[in-house]
Amino acid sequence: MRKSFSAAVVAIAVSVVPGVASASSAPQWGACPADVTAPGLECTTLEVPLDYRKPDGRQIEVAVSRLKSANPAQRRGILLTNPGGPGGPGLELPAQLKLLGWPQSVLDTYDVIGFDPRGVGHSTPVTCDLALAQQTSNVPPYALNPADVTARAEYVKGIAHQCGASRTASMLPYVTTANTARDMDRIRAALGEPKLSYYGVSYGSYLGAVYTTLFPQRSDRILLDSNVGPGGLDVTGSRMFAQGFDDRFPDFAAFAVAHPEYALGATPAQVKAKYFDIAARLDARPNSQGVDGKLFRQITFGMFYYDATLPYLASAWHALDTGQPITQPPGGSIPDVENLLSSQLYVVCGDSDWPESVWTYQKNVAIDRARHPMFGAAAANVWACAYWPSEPLEPPVRIGDRGPSDVLMVQNLRDPATPLTGALRLRRALGDRTRIVTADQGGHGTYLFNGNTCANNAATAFLTTGVRPARDLACAAEPADQAPAAVAAEVLPVRLF
Repeated sequence: MRKSFSAAVVAIAVSVVPGVASASSAPQWGACPADVTAPGLECTTLEVPLDYRKPDGRQIEVAVSRLKSANPAQRRGILLTNPGGPGGPGLELPAQLKLLGWPQSVLDTYDVIGFDPRGVGHSTPVTCDLALAQQTSNVPPYALNPADVTARAEYVKGIAHQCGASRTASMLPYVTTANTARDMDRIRAALGEPKLSYYGVSYGSYLGAVYTTLFPQRSDRILLDSNVGPGGLDVTGSRMFAQGFDDRFPDFAAFAVAHPEYALGATPAQVKAKYFDIAARLDARPNSQGVDGKLFRQITFGMFYYDATLPYLASAWHALDTGQPITQPPGGSIPDVENLLSSQLYVVCGDSDWPESVWTYQKNVAIDRARHPMFGAAAANVWACAYWPSEPLEPPVRIGDRGPSDVLMVQNLRDPATPLTGALRLRRALGDRTRIVTADQGGHGTYLFNGNTCANNAATAFLTTGVRPARDLACAAEPADQAPAAVAAEVLPVRLF
């Protein structure tokens, strides 16, 4: 039963394929793959180099989609999009953003472009040959003690070995954020555009920052939503999940207090005490479904992403508190969990070099358990990257302030997955290239996710006119609109990063 609940947390997150074109030839648009059912999309496939140091060497495929502007007179160019992950498929994203409520003015201004990043989905995919029982979140479980870290290290060592022995192991060093950014520039060139605009959320913010660092003069309007720190998901960035959990918890506590039918506490302090009480009891004895304290903490983290999932979380807490079974978490489906988890590891582990010493992770877990007792001992635990079978081929891209001032960041104050502290580090790295708009709201996703008019208007104005706020803008809290968040929770997989 543990597997089914873990897979649900991950999800919160013979077809006809058009002809393949190289980046130097005009793409042939046609029908999308049969499992891409979103209306209004057309698709194509491009060839790009596996290794950009050898541009004439082995080529791989990148699947691309387009939602054309319905107003050619207003069309400015192309707007590439990325849903996060890493590992999130993006072919359907343009249509999903339209469903989320993107203004018609934005849809008229651009041909909105989606793509499955290299290694993902209908692009040349990668695998780690993960068995069904291994298809659980790459975010590590909560470590109760040093022995838990040692056990986790042995487990992920096996995962890393599987990745290195898989049929796609030859792609290991090349499925990286920098190469995906280079693929984006190949898409731009294939579409005959001198520049591209971009919208990326979660990990997609880091991808956009890398693109505009590598190709500053080919960047038009770069909108980064729910921002990752300038180092991406390295051994430091992964530990930020603990801060995000702490930032977001007060929103859930306020919800629980306002809904006494869940009997989780009459004050925020009582709700917090209930969290530790349920976790401790499940650590000692899992429930009849096999939900233990580690999985309880992970489910809580996953359900923090959207306001629309807080009622489910409160009901799950109540059931676990009273010895009742819990139901499956809600969320959008992921057609290929194995590919998502595998490609995520390829990217994260290929982007930066991780410490290999178990003692390092035991130390980090002990420090973060004290600093962030709610989730720190999970966020600091060891990833498969510690034992990755290939070394990074290049250092991480250093995000900096050189280039045009064409970036806008939008960020919730209480984001569980990409907390404000990381966003502010990215803001400092980009310098005057960017402005940041912060919204006094919680959850993952800012632009049109929870109905903050101030933040939404700033983002829409930037995409349609190029005008940014003269200085960083702080948007006050507004009554949350759960309708967009409910759509997001249903159509967009919960991003693990």
